[in-house]
Amino acid sequence: MKKLVVLTGAGISAESGIKTFRDADGLWEGHDIMEVASPIGWKKNPELVLDFYNKRRKLLLEVNPNQGHFILAELASHFDVHIITQNVDNLHEKAGSKNVLHLHGELLKVRSTKDEKYILDWQDDLLSNHTDPNGFPLRPHIVWFGEDVPAIEEAIDLAEQADFFVVVGTSLQVYPAAGIMHYTKSETPVFYIDPNPASVLELANPLEIIPMSGSEGMAVLKQRLLNL
Repeated sequence: MKKLVVLTGAGISAESGIKTFRDADGLWEGHDIMEVASPIGWKKNPELVLDFYNKRRKLLLEVNPNQGHFILAELASHFDVHIITQNVDNLHEKAGSKNVLHLHGELLKVRSTKDEKYILDWQDDLLSNHTDPNGFPLRPHIVWFGEDVPAIEEAIDLAEQADFFVVVGTSLQVYPAAGIMHYTKSETPVFYIDPNPASVLELANPLEIIPMSGSEGMAVLKQRLLNL
């Protein structure tokens, strides 16, 4: 079975009602990114950070996958599908996808501020008095700006193995995620789905740009792939 590796970004979840990473003014839900998504912000005002992610978590529990998520899950009947997502939501899993690698963490998980391997599933509000068994505070299981991306090596390995590589709903502005496609074999076809696709420079691969939303583009791509 051919290996289909898919990199997804905020655009694929936008149709489900989850806002893309930040607004045109550079703010995320009215906050400077560094206030709510950086170790500095956490140290400065942990209550603000916890409140921010508690609100995001509540929103996530109210939304559902869209056609783009479901088509990716359906393609697993025809390909060995592996999804690398920049998103912290669980919509790929809710749609039925099994092999999902979260580059930037997961909103429905928390972890110890001391032991990064101490990770818990979490759907309720996270409060400052919630701690690990040793008394260290819990924090959102999110990769913040300035932090390492632990899953990047696994993502690169997947890209190197891909027979087809798909990019859906990402501006290709956030690294190291934006560079993953460059690890594919030069003969691997790359499909890029986005209503406002970014320039893809220095990519030797066969490239097809599908300037559509995630749902529309995935419907087109599904037919392309099944007819190859």
